Amino acid sequence: MLVVNRFRVGTDPGEFTERAHAALRALGACAGFLSGRLGRAPDDPELWALATEWKSVGAYRRALSNFDVKMYATPLLAQSIEEPSAYEVLASLAPGGELTVAEGDWVPVEEGRR
Repeated sequence: MLVVNRFRVGTDPGEFTERAHAALRALGACAGFLSGRLGRAPDDPELWALATEWKSVGAYRRALSNFDVKMYATPLLAQSIEEPSAYEVLASLAPGGELTVAEGDWVPVEEGRR
């Protein structure tokens, strides 16, 4: 599971980065957390992204109920740009490795059924 939250941050990112670091530490302490990164767009320095990778969607959802995540990550995540943030990983490649492809768990809704 890949989770990408994007943020619009003003010209003084100091407070934001402190809060993002605390959020990463809280998320990183949860079971199923694989990795996390905070980045800024070089072409638009007000656009930031917090990307985390999880063992499964269940691990990510359980992490959201963790006390420290509620204290440090949830308030930050609530300020992210409103757009889908969770993605199934359907292909991955490690340095020097082979491409791994997965089918995913998403099942399309049959035409006419909702």
